[in-house]
Order: sequence, then structure tokens, then C-alpha cells
Amino acid sequence: MIDIRLLRDNPDAVRASQQARGADLSLVDEALAAESRRRSSLAEFESLRAEQKALGKQVARATGDDKAALLARTKELAGQVKEHQAAAHAAEAELDELLYRIPNVVDGAPAGGEEDYVTLKTVGTPRDFAAEGFTARDHLDLGEGLGAIDTARGAKVSGSRFYFLAGVGARLELAILNAAMDQAVAEGFTPMITPTLVTPDTMRGTGFLGEHADEIYRLERDDLYLVGTSEVALAGYHGDEILDLSDGPRRYAGWSACYRREAGSHGKDVRGIIRVHQFHKVEMFSYCPVDDAAAEHQRMLAWEEAMLAKVELPYRVIDTAAGDLGTSAARKFDCEAWLPSQERYLELTSTSNCTTFQARRMNVRERTDAGTRTVATLNGTLGTTRWIVAILENHQQPDGSVRVPEGLRPYLGGLEVLEPVR
Repeated sequence: MIDIRLLRDNPDAVRASQQARGADLSLVDEALAAESRRRSSLAEFESLRAEQKALGKQVARATGDDKAALLARTKELAGQVKEHQAAAHAAEAELDELLYRIPNVVDGAPAGGEEDYVTLKTVGTPRDFAAEGFTARDHLDLGEGLGAIDTARGAKVSGSRFYFLAGVGARLELAILNAAMDQAVAEGFTPMITPTLVTPDTMRGTGFLGEHADEIYRLERDDLYLVGTSEVALAGYHGDEILDLSDGPRRYAGWSACYRREAGSHGKDVRGIIRVHQFHKVEMFSYCPVDDAAAEHQRMLAWEEAMLAKVELPYRVIDTAAGDLGTSAARKFDCEAWLPSQERYLELTSTSNCTTFQARRMNVRERTDAGTRTVATLNGTLGTTRWIVAILENHQQPDGSVRVPEGLRPYLGGLEVLEPVR
């Protein structure tokens, strides 16, 4: 959640963030009103409690009518104390609920919606397939020809937007994920295999149970949620702990299956494996001091770009607009690879600076010379199933075979070309 001190001391900054996101401005004033009621009720409660204690000493010394009057006042005060204490608790509960509904305060992201991103740079040049004398095929045609992707049997077994990766398809996904994990370990990340089922407190604490709750699978009988990213489990890993970050950020690389209902994407990217209900991903996650968060964000972006270089994809980096940020993110950079069959860019990675938003909810702090303070959390994708789409399409050859990028060949036993099986 956002820092209550920021709301109290600089409400205009929170209003500006809400406006940039296209979010509900009234939440700011409602939260301020609840905070005012909480402070007023608490001050009255403390004043009455002080009077109550003072009267207790007087009652002990009083006699006769004076004592009876003091006892009557004491009884009256007891009722008022309970009343103001209850009011303070009610205002605090209302404030907490409102703070949970206010997304993180935007920090540097452009205002606007999904189409209002800013392109920071473009790397590589898309192939001119016409000049090469053939038409680019899409990843599903290629994948079926390679015996790598089977969406028909996926739908038969599990329903729409499920699939099988077979043969070189399965090997290619493992190659991507193992390359990502190796890079993460080389950069000092601790590899993690994370739970894919989490409690409501963990899911809510990371900011995924707000306006995007419909995209999450829930197991009602067990009151658990299936994660859409290992970020969720890793954000809860150090919940209610005080970390020592004196030697630098605490970094983890989570490998997990991920599940998304894709509730708001009807008819969008339904062909193939671009937008599916289940996939695998290696996710970077960092706990770091607040004053190092912006620099850590740039480091994560650089690590993502290093992975894209290994698979030799043309891509662009965009600064995501405020209205397209997740609840927890203050700023997010996406790396989007060129998709030849659709002649557009497709998101392959994103990295978000969540500042202290998640850590405040999860109560993760660091110890400093001045005491303890809330840490910052950041996350970023290093490899996922969707990368197969871009790799197949960008490295296809006229006969339906696919050249293996050099960075992945060690993970495929030295294989240089994926050959069609039919």
C-alpha cells in the first residue's frame, strides 16, 4: 500500500498519480477523511483516558458525596472512552481498506492508457522476408510442422488456450528457461523453485486481488490462489521479516508454472500460444534499499536485454504508460520482440519497480543505522514460454525449419536447426 505519510503530507502527488492512471480520484479524499476521523477519535480517546486515570486517583482519596460524583463521572467516561476507541478502530479499518484500493504512486511513467507508452529504444532490424523470397509463417504453423506445438490435443484435454509442447518444443522451452536461470545465477541471483498456490493474504499483499482479480484462478475449497507469476510467492518469502541489505539487494530467480484466466482478453491472440492459461517462466525478484530501487530497475532491464541478445531477436523497449501499469508498479519497462506474421511488436519481458508498495503490505523491512525502514521490491522476466513464438517466427527458413540462436545451442545439445517432421 502507499505510505500514509505521503498521503497526509502530499495528497496532491497521490491525486496526480491517480489522474495519470485514469484511476478513481475520490479515493484520495475518502482516505484523507478517514485518516482525519481516526486521528480525531484517537486524540479524544487518549484525552478521555488521561482524565479517567486522573479520576481513579481522586476516587481513592474521596469520601461521601464527592466520591459518588466522581464514580458517576468515571462511569460516564468509561462509556465515552469505549465509544471513541471504537470510532478510532472503525476509521482505521476504513482507512486500511481505502489504502489497499489506491494503487502505487506513479514515478516517472508517462500518463495515459495502453497506447500512450513511450518507445525508449529499438534494437535490431526485422528481416525482410519478401526480399528473401518467401512469406513468413506464423509460430503455430511452424510449431505444428516441427512437431513442437499441439493446440488441438491441448484443447481436447483441457479446453481452449491450453496446449502440449512436444519434442523440440519441450526442449526449446527448457532451453530458454535454463539459459535464463544460468544468467540469473551468474549475476548473483539465488535460484528458487516456488509454490504456485498461495494464501489470500499473500496474493492480496502483492497487489493482485484488486481490479485484476478476475484474471486469477481460485481454489475455493482450499481458499488458495494459483499464481500468475512467481513474483507473488517471492514477495511473500520474507514477509514479516527484517532484512540485512548492507551487502546489497537480496535477489531471487523464481522458476514456476504460471496460471492466468485471461478473463479480459476475449478474442485476442487466441491462435497458438501467445495468450494462454498456463505457461512457465523464470522471474527475477529483488529486495533492495529504497534509494537504490531506480538503479536496480535499470540493472534488471539490462539483464532482460542480455537474454534477448542471446536469442537474437529484434526488439524495442517501451516505458509503459501509467494507465497500463499493474496496481503495485510505480514504473514498468517492457521489451517487445518483432512478430513477423503480424508485423507488430509482442511483449516478451517486463520489469517493474514496485517501490515500497508490496513490502509495506507484506511488512518487509531492512535494518539501518537509523533503525528499520520498509524496503523496495522489483521484478522482471528473464524467460517464458511466449519466447518460443518470437524465436520460431524470427528464425524460420523457407522450408519450415528454424535456425537455433547460438545462445540456446548449448542447451539443445549443440542443435543448430530444428527440422520439420512433416
